[in-house]
Amino acid sequence: MPRMPTGARKSAAAGLPRPARSAANETSVAGHPAAASAAHASARGLAAGAAAFAIWGLFPVYLKPLHEVAALQVIAHRVAWSCLFILGWMLARGELGELRRTLTNPAILWRLALTALLVSTNWLVYVWGVANGHVVETSLGYFINPLVNVLLGVVVLRERLNRAQWTAVALAAIAVVYLTLITGRPPWIALTLAASVSLYGLLRKVISVAALPGLATETLLLMPVGVAYLLWCEAGGIGAFGSASLGVDALLIASGPVTAVPLFLFAYAARLIPYSTVGLLQYIAPSLQLMCGVFLYHEPFERLRAVGFALTWLALLIYAGDGLWRARFSSA
Repeated sequence: MPRMPTGARKSAAAGLPRPARSAANETSVAGHPAAASAAHASARGLAAGAAAFAIWGLFPVYLKPLHEVAALQVIAHRVAWSCLFILGWMLARGELGELRRTLTNPAILWRLALTALLVSTNWLVYVWGVANGHVVETSLGYFINPLVNVLLGVVVLRERLNRAQWTAVALAAIAVVYLTLITGRPPWIALTLAASVSLYGLLRKVISVAALPGLATETLLLMPVGVAYLLWCEAGGIGAFGSASLGVDALLIASGPVTAVPLFLFAYAARLIPYSTVGLLQYIAPSLQLMCGVFLYHEPFERLRAVGFALTWLALLIYAGDGLWRARFSSA
């Protein structure tokens, strides 16, 4: 979820935590033991990052059985069960003190209220898109997300782009206009997903709070609204929990760990592997989402639509290639 010309500025635009130090770069006087330990840590980080993005990529498979549950109810359950799961997890890890410090800091709290609104918007649009047969378009949102991050870096952080980066952004813009023309409407699902996750990442980069306490605070802020809505649904006889199958109830409850675990794996990976590697791993998620939409749920992916996606992929190829080249050049 974009990499800018220099390390810290890259991370701010990307919306991804920049690893404070790559384990693969650690050395010691002894040499071999440190190298072996660093390689092991890097392998663990790579596996954790790949697992996180694979979970996000296969999320449509999890959501499809919930297509008869209203999207707002799915999100309310996701907020409630995520909050309970994360609080239990932090209690087990002895980290509730960090949460207490976050909740008593008004400056951080109001910023997290804004990120909570952004993440809930992202969840709602994504769940609605999957439930209504738009898995392919949701994947487009996460394909163009890095390029939206680049634009945010220019507009908000006043960063400068090189020629390759401007070319990538221009191709992505052409792809969006093209898809709008052939479908007769803007790809609003993709654009909303890309914009919300990019703004979320940018804000979380500038808020001094760790991933788990930050997510716990966001869900705590959303929980009163979510629980009130669920109680209103139950009182009105339209609540899904307890009135559907046991499988649906289990999936709603499991939305807690399904939300928190990949976020934890991602944060863990970002501390152990190079930032450029994290940037490449992120394309696992939309690629799997696209395959789910086309091959598993047989959504239309005709030739004209494929051209729009091809323009996006070309933009990403130029962008990623430029980032890798610059990373190698700077480390030489």
